[in-house]
Amino acid sequence: MSEQESNQLDLLAGADDAGRKLVMTYISGLMALPVDERVEEINQLREALHMVSPFKTEPVDFVRWVKNTTVHANDYNPNSVAPPEMELLRLSISSDGYTQPIVSMQDEAGGFEVIDGFHRHRVGKECADIQGRVHGYLPLVQIRSSQQDKSDRMAATIRHNRARGEHRVDSMAEIVLELKRRFWSDEKIAKELGMEPDEVLRLTQV
Repeated sequence: MSEQESNQLDLLAGADDAGRKLVMTYISGLMALPVDERVEEINQLREALHMVSPFKTEPVDFVRWVKNTTVHANDYNPNSVAPPEMELLRLSISSDGYTQPIVSMQDEAGGFEVIDGFHRHRVGKECADIQGRVHGYLPLVQIRSSQQDKSDRMAATIRHNRARGEHRVDSMAEIVLELKRRFWSDEKIAKELGMEPDEVLRLTQV
């Protein structure tokens, strides 16, 4: 047990409130569990709290840790990061920790497809020091269940990329064409991807 964990338990132990004493007992039990069992128990607790949270409609309200082997990339992300920026991301996560979860959706096999955060996911898988520090897990949030269709997932990925100013024109054009094949109108594409109508038109002609 770390000094910080011990201090937190001391604070709970000093409280008169019966509920706090129950929490202290629960936390003591958690700390005795092996890492994988502890993570699973904490995920279940967070999910239960999420269900009664006033912010339960917001994906970030429930961050879960999952084994990195269950997380995989999507097949349409037009975002790319140059080696210097990738190294900076590695350094950031190494020095500051994970400050942003990976946005995902659960697939039919029970794994998780990355919607946003592909490079954060790579760092957690490929950098041995970081992988060891987080015990082979990755922090995830899941998009809303109403966005499970591939068209909606593609649009969500593009919105995340464009909000950061990160996207490749050639891949963006491929996604616009794919959405049109899925019978999205130019108006809907412009609205959902945050584009002007003339931008949609240009991308269909790339």
